[in-house]
Parts: sequence; structure tokens; C-alpha cells
Amino acid sequence: MAALWRGCGRLRPGAVQALTAGALMGAGDVIAQQLVEQRGLHGHHFPRTLKMMGIGFCFVGPVVGSWYRILDWLIPGNTKVVAVKKVILDQGGFAPCFLGCFLAVTGATNGLSLQENWSKIQQIWPPVQIANFYFVPLQHRLAVVQCVAIVWNCYLSWKANRM
Repeated sequence: MAALWRGCGRLRPGAVQALTAGALMGAGDVIAQQLVEQRGLHGHHFPRTLKMMGIGFCFVGPVVGSWYRILDWLIPGNTKVVAVKKVILDQGGFAPCFLGCFLAVTGATNGLSLQENWSKIQQIWPPVQIANFYFVPLQHRLAVVQCVAIVWNCYLSWKANRM
């Protein structure tokens, strides 16, 4: 495990963020299939998991990781006031744009209306982001959000693929 951690330290931050996002989106799908849908190993739909991982690797990780770097450049620091400013910019500017793009990427499979997605995001993300911007260093923010996003990804995957 220590060797794996050291190896990750040699990768570029963007690569680590993309790998983290892909792995955690895949984990969300596995949880959805195994715990929520109770498919079992024989009923597990591996292409679906790979698709969710691909969205994390190619879209979520690079986009959100880049956004956090831009946000930290625009509003440096980690005081309470700075965290609130970052949340306002994140939720007021980035989140609606990202949501639109995410829905476009996953729209063919998600089965959720824009209203359902927006409602869930409004309930979950602002409190998470307040804590994230206040307590978490820049290099770990994407991982924190992706850990919370496992629950969100599990929900999206379940909703997108319910029969």
C-alpha cells in the first residue's frame, strides 16, 4: 500500500484526480448494483461500471480538478469568509454549468429530469462545499468531493439503469 501511495505521488496532480474520480465513480456504480439493486456478482453489468469509470476519468476528474485550481487562483486562502466566497462562486457559477455538461454526457442513460437532478444537487452540495473549501487543502478537495459523490454516483447509476 505504501508503494502504491508513493507511486501516486509521482504522477501529475491532474492524472491523480482523473484516476480518483474514475475509481470513485466506478465504486458508486458497484455500490448501486450490489447494495441497492442487489444484482449479485453474476448479475453485475460490468460495461455499465466501466462507462461510469470512463465518465470519471475523462470528464469529471479533469473538469472538476481544473475548476478547483482556477477557484483557488481566483480566491486564494482558506478562511471562513474565503470558503463562503468559493461556495458562492462554485454553486452560482460552476455547478450549473457543470451540471448541464454532466447531464449532456450522461443524458442518454440517466433517466432523471433536470428538476430531479437540480433538487438533489441543491440538497447535497452546498454543505459539502462549505466544509471542503474551509477545511480541505486544494490538492485533496477533489478526493473529498468524490467520496461524497460515491453516494450521488450510486443514486445516479441506480436511477439511470433501473428497469
